[in-house]
Amino acid sequence: MEELDIAAVTKRSIHGVFALVTRTFFIQVVSFTVNFLLTVFLAPSIFGVYFVVSAVIAFLQYFSDIGLAAALIQKKEAMTQEDLVTTFTIQQGLVLLAVIIALSLSQVVGNFYHLEQEGIFLFQALIISFFLSSLKTIPSIILERDLHFERLVVPQIVETLFFNITALVFAVKGFGVTSFTYAVLARGLAGLIAMYIVSPWRPRIGFSKEVAKKLLSFGIPFQANSFLALLKDDLMIAYIGKVLPLAQVGYIGFAQKWAYTPLRLIMDNIIRITFPSFARLQHEKSHLAKAIEKSLFASCFLVFPSLMGLAVLAPSFIEIIPKYQKWEPAVLSLAFFAMNAALSSVSTPLTNALNAIGKIKVSLYLMVFWTVATWVLTPLALYFYGFNAFAAVSAIVAASVVFVVYLTQKYIPFSIKIVFPPFIATILMGIILYGINHVLPASFVTIFGSIILGSLVYLLFSYLLAKEEVVKDMLLIKQQFIK
Repeated sequence: MEELDIAAVTKRSIHGVFALVTRTFFIQVVSFTVNFLLTVFLAPSIFGVYFVVSAVIAFLQYFSDIGLAAALIQKKEAMTQEDLVTTFTIQQGLVLLAVIIALSLSQVVGNFYHLEQEGIFLFQALIISFFLSSLKTIPSIILERDLHFERLVVPQIVETLFFNITALVFAVKGFGVTSFTYAVLARGLAGLIAMYIVSPWRPRIGFSKEVAKKLLSFGIPFQANSFLALLKDDLMIAYIGKVLPLAQVGYIGFAQKWAYTPLRLIMDNIIRITFPSFARLQHEKSHLAKAIEKSLFASCFLVFPSLMGLAVLAPSFIEIIPKYQKWEPAVLSLAFFAMNAALSSVSTPLTNALNAIGKIKVSLYLMVFWTVATWVLTPLALYFYGFNAFAAVSAIVAASVVFVVYLTQKYIPFSIKIVFPPFIATILMGIILYGINHVLPASFVTIFGSIILGSLVYLLFSYLLAKEEVVKDMLLIKQQFIK
């Protein structure tokens, strides 16, 4: 496997960001369009079934890897075929065990959530898709460690097209929940084939005790972190699927999906790039600090205004589309999830940096706190305040970002002031958008005009507040593409 110097890391990271952002923009356009149409053709209860069943399947992900993929990417030394074969063997053994158990419990899960047979078939299809996805891990690790993200985007685009087109076609034909069943199977098969085309690797079975021991020393704490995240997020969704009506679960899923869209579009790409990039820079603290500041500025610069615009304009958008008015109860949850997402755009790159330099136990302690806080506050809040309390609690817990900043600065000398310019510019933009939408009647013209004006206002204030940073970043990007 390739070993990269700082210049190569910088160049591939920048090219990787552009590749992933371009891919994600395309994916989000497709997903946005199809999701909009699906919310027209499908009832909230159907989304509730898909949301809950998907969360249950995500629980299996914990048993499929035990942190070995992250350990390979974070590994200081060069990656060997022995590392890959050992990882593949351990992972597939765990995956097959999880798949067998999950399939045998299909009816039990269906009875627990009062699912119809279509819901049980969807659960089984997601299990099969989970198995197919596990076969892509090693080819994906090879590309990710070498920062070849321009190849990694191909299978993801293929999966998105197959999933969304399949789901839409069957939804229009009236298949309901079964639309998602066919869609996840199509996505799984297409993605697996595409991955092995762009990153050929011959699966082999083998095991090295020494390799496993080294990888698990990082992998087990990393996976413990992932397990707590699972308890905090996906298991909580499974819980509310039992205690709340499926329609209300659908409202939560709707609000969360839209509020997290900027994170999926922007944050996920930055995180995908920065973890292997930070790992390659872990011995160069000054370069690492600069890389963290640039990743924070980029994520906040793009995520903050997107979330503000979404939260402010969502009520008007719902108001002017008759068939979309059924989602009006989700508006408050959307605003709270937007707050959560904004704070996460700061905390996530920092915990990512802690993991990349091997401080996995620090991020593990943070995750313990977030998980306990979520499980203590959410059931009480739901009981007293209803389904909107779920999103409110997520925003309150996310406010602990101040502790993340403090802990990260103990190991890496970066400046958090880098996030202030986009934050201030976003607040000013939000005030203007709020005023416009409370003075003018709701219409497509008003919304479109608000988006244009808000964007111009945000860019103007961002430039005035962070001119030096913007110019430096543009010059760096220009230099890397010229090279």
